[in-house]
Amino acid sequence: MPSRESYEVRKGEKSLVHKAKQEANQQDILAAALGMRISGPQKPPATIWQPLKLFAYSQLTSLVRKAALKDNSLPPKYEKVHNFKVHTFRGPHWCEYCANFMWGLTAQGVKCADCGLNVHKQCSTMVPCNCVPDLKHIKKVYSCELTTLVKAHNTKRPMVVDMCIQEIESRGLKSEGLYRISGFSDSVEDVKSTFDRDGEKTDISANAYEDINIITGALKLYLRDLPIPVISYDAYPRFIETAKLEDPEKRLKAFREALELLPAAHSETLRYLMAHLKRVTLNEKDNLMNAENLGIIFGPTLLRAPNLDAMTALNDIRYQPQVVEFLIKNEDILF
Repeated sequence: MPSRESYEVRKGEKSLVHKAKQEANQQDILAAALGMRISGPQKPPATIWQPLKLFAYSQLTSLVRKAALKDNSLPPKYEKVHNFKVHTFRGPHWCEYCANFMWGLTAQGVKCADCGLNVHKQCSTMVPCNCVPDLKHIKKVYSCELTTLVKAHNTKRPMVVDMCIQEIESRGLKSEGLYRISGFSDSVEDVKSTFDRDGEKTDISANAYEDINIITGALKLYLRDLPIPVISYDAYPRFIETAKLEDPEKRLKAFREALELLPAAHSETLRYLMAHLKRVTLNEKDNLMNAENLGIIFGPTLLRAPNLDAMTALNDIRYQPQVVEFLIKNEDILF
């Protein structure tokens, strides 16, 4: 009968063999990752293997870190559907989806007004929502669909929102009646025309427009001119119903769920705007603007009733300011 000592020896030997096999497997994996061949009798000794292993781990860690930084630096990949319109093509054309010829003399297919994609009408329903708008097809900034604009310029938010808010916060947060007092309408229209013409090169500094109310007016006009409001038509009913809730906990939860219904670009724009309006309320002592006042101003701008009957739309008016007021007051926990 084998003694306990011999049993312990055999157990220790098995453990060493298992450890050696494990290390050999690690060597093979790392060698493959480094593009090296070290199998068979040519395997390096431990004095070479240990530095090699440390080098491989450092390289892998560096690659992971670089990939993470690269991902964080990129603007978000917003999903956008194509804006197809019936089109008559001159000369022979092939569908860019199915690669078949587009027959006919007129209205042979459809063309995306934002990216220029040409497809059969029957193929348009199968094309993925991967429209990447081309700036040559985007004729203006105001009245341009929000997601289309940010994808065309590869930004998180519309340039008008970013530039106007930055200008307002740099010199206007303490201005009395901020957002309540209207700027001179001709000057507001001039800002709009300049943005449509020059885009991000537009000068809205104090040298160009001394009155900060012109800049706030230009921002409000941009939001009003959006073909789909910041709080989209699809999400509108949920926000209105949520505003009617009395229980604070249920209301907060319902608002979180309603925000998830917004398209990504709309959600990011709303988050940025609410954070700005919260900072406006922190200067209420000087500008006399609280969350309730701002809700009254921005309610009808950010929420517009979809094709509802007149009576329903009229009843909703009282809840639109309440939605914005709640979003401002709870900006730090909702976004």
